[in-house]
Amino acid sequence: MSNGTGSLRERKKQQTRRAVSEAAIALFLERGFDNVPVSEVAAVAEVSTMTVFNHFPTKEDLVLHRFEDHFDDIVAVVLDRAPGESAIVAVRRRFLAGLDRHDVVTGLDDDPHVLAFHRMVLAAPSLRLRVLEQATRTVDALADALADALAEQSGAGVRDVASRTVARTVAAQLCGVQAELVRENVRRLAAGEAAEVVHPDAVAAARRAFDLLEHGLGGYCV
Repeated sequence: MSNGTGSLRERKKQQTRRAVSEAAIALFLERGFDNVPVSEVAAVAEVSTMTVFNHFPTKEDLVLHRFEDHFDDIVAVVLDRAPGESAIVAVRRRFLAGLDRHDVVTGLDDDPHVLAFHRMVLAAPSLRLRVLEQATRTVDALADALADALAEQSGAGVRDVASRTVARTVAAQLCGVQAELVRENVRRLAAGEAAEVVHPDAVAAARRAFDLLEHGLGGYCV
């Protein structure tokens, strides 16, 4: 009986969370993130403002929770790479495959709803700031994964300060390259270009950027 009650409670919790999220996104897309107070989201979702904040600690979470499953994708790609495959090669392979699928995480999805969502985020300073903050956390998570992997390979078992610094530098470069490629794709699609038109340039830019990262920047802009 208790298990059934717990399951019912959890389902109701998820239903409320979904209703609040859908109400918030619809309002934000219609009028802009900064123009809609949380109290109005609560009213449309037919819950209290306190209930909204119980599910979403900040107003920004009402939007960015939809990205939660993708924030650390790059970490998973590196951890799941094939034996003998470098972190850079794994991330490049996954990103190029995503471009061919017009995967939303590559910025090359021109579905009207997706584009409206991107425009909303770009127009709201607090949302852009939160995205940057999450990007820093992703770098930290990737750096930890890289440092742990190197410590295991070397047999040391413990990450030293130098290894951690190098791992963070590599993580920052990997995350930075991917983020800039995504940002450019989003910019062009948001400006009205079709994904099919952008795709060849996006692939060429990704290949070039990851090649530079893999082989070093010493010959760049001499």
